[in-house]
Amino acid sequence: MITLEKLTKRFGPVTAVDGLDLEIRPGRVTGFLGPNGAGKSTTMRMILGLDRPTSGRALLNGRPYCSYGKPLLKVGSLLEAKAVHPGRTGRNHLLAMARSNGIPARRVDEVLEAVGLTGAARKRSGSYSMGMGQRLGIAGALLGDPPVVILDEPVNGLDPDGVRWIRGLMRGLAAEGRTVFVSSHLLSEMQVTADHLIVIGRGRLIADAPLDEIVAGHASLEDAYYQLTEGTTLR
Repeated sequence: MITLEKLTKRFGPVTAVDGLDLEIRPGRVTGFLGPNGAGKSTTMRMILGLDRPTSGRALLNGRPYCSYGKPLLKVGSLLEAKAVHPGRTGRNHLLAMARSNGIPARRVDEVLEAVGLTGAARKRSGSYSMGMGQRLGIAGALLGDPPVVILDEPVNGLDPDGVRWIRGLMRGLAAEGRTVFVSSHLLSEMQVTADHLIVIGRGRLIADAPLDEIVAGHASLEDAYYQLTEGTTLR
C-alpha cells in the first residue's frame, strides 16, 4: 500500500503538491489523473524518494522508499523510459539493475520474455523504438516481482496490441493482490483499466473514489473528468 500523509512540495513560491492525504490500496488498479502541471509526476517522484517533500511524507507499506536496502523487491516503477544508457543492451541494463538488488540473472530473462523483448534483448537500447523502450522500462518495474508497481504514462509509444497488453498486465498484477498506481492522460484507457481514480488539480486533491462513482451521471469518464478539473489547468 502507498500512504501519503499531508504530502507537500514547494519550488520557491510555487506549490506543486499541496497537502495530499491518500491511501492507494492493493488489489486494484488506481488511476492518477490531472491536467498538465497538476503535480502528478512530482507526487510519484516523492513516493520514490527522488524529490524530498517540503513537508509531510510518503510511505510504501509503512516505510519510506529510502529505508529499503533492496527497494526493487518492494516497489517497481517506470517514470522515464528513456533513462537508459543508449550503448547498453536491454539485457545488460536489466542485469545491472538485478545485481544491484541481489536479483538472480534468470529473472532478467523472465521479464524480457514477459514484455516481449527476448528477441531484442542483446540489441543496444539506443536502437529501440519508443514502444520497445517502454517495454524495457516496464520490464525493469517488474524485475523484483514487487508488491507495489508505479507507472507514469505506461502506454506512451505502444501500438494497439501493446496497449491491450499493458492493460491486461496491470489488471493481472492487481488481481494478484499488488498495489498498482498508474498515471495517464488517456481517459478512455483509464475507463476500461482502472478500478479506482485519484484526480488532482494544481497540486490539490479533487477526487478519490471508485471509477463507477466518478463516472455516475456522466456519459463517460472524459465528461466527468473535465467537469471535475474545470478551472484547474495551468495556463
